[in-house]
Amino acid sequence: MHILITGAAGFIGSNLAKRLLDSGHEVTGIDNFSYGFERNIAELKPNSKFHFIEGDVKEKSVFEGTSPDVIVHLASQKIPRYSNALKTLDENYSMLKNVVAKCVECNAKIVFSSTSDVYGKNKNLPFDEESDLVLGQTKIKRWAYALSKIYGEHYIIANNDEHGLKYTIVRFFGSYGLHQNLTWWGGPQSVFISKAFDNEPIEIHGDGLQTRTFTYVDDTVEALTHCVLNESANGEIYNIGSNAEDEISILDLATLIWRLVNGENSELKLKFIPYSNFGRYEDVMRRLPNIEKIKKQFGYEPKVHLEEGLQRTIEWQRNVG
Repeated sequence: MHILITGAAGFIGSNLAKRLLDSGHEVTGIDNFSYGFERNIAELKPNSKFHFIEGDVKEKSVFEGTSPDVIVHLASQKIPRYSNALKTLDENYSMLKNVVAKCVECNAKIVFSSTSDVYGKNKNLPFDEESDLVLGQTKIKRWAYALSKIYGEHYIIANNDEHGLKYTIVRFFGSYGLHQNLTWWGGPQSVFISKAFDNEPIEIHGDGLQTRTFTYVDDTVEALTHCVLNESANGEIYNIGSNAEDEISILDLATLIWRLVNGENSELKLKFIPYSNFGRYEDVMRRLPNIEKIKKQFGYEPKVHLEEGLQRTIEWQRNVG
């Protein structure tokens, strides 16, 4: 198959591209390097089945000359914790509109990267794919990201109704690992690792008791590959994450990372940052996936436990940071 990946020089995109190329597929990657890196795709470029376009998905012309079977749309603006929400709303819509138009034009399937953030303030845990999506007040800008992804899901399904668009929607839960962005764009684990390297206090937002599950990128890509290649995934929504028993608080995550980097006997250094520093910010205190659907349909099973995955990630980050 010929698979086009937006955000191909980013974290999940570069890992997915490698997996697909190793399986003999043809891959076209698009990235403008706003959050991705040349180093992430350096080993892919010698492969004759890999084609790279440096460009912006917000520009429809970037797709000219391509005829993919599937477009995996990973390029995205994230939660506006430190910035205005307009860029998140505007760019996520602009990119999706162009990707959907290209899919309709060439009868390609879209695999859309949504997010666990869409479940928002729903207190009924764990979240399955039919759980209600519950957002907070519109004046709290952190919900703009979730809103942009919920809109994206509705837009795709509406295009399926109107134009027969083939689609699969995936909701990622806390992926981490090799090629992750080393800033907050990559998630707390990447920033915590950097702080531990420098023997500086790890900054905890709020009290650190909010919990998450983290999924090593190899497991994320395994699940995602099923969604890309299998027609039985068409018209479906899947949670992609780790098992519920891997739930961990952000405070415990920081403690674990500090121990893995600096040893058991090193003095843990933490700095608590109140949410008020971000203006009106509202966090989700627990985010827990139910992944039974993708397990039953494709035999998916997360294989890399958090401590092992963090050890691999720390070693990689030590060499690139």
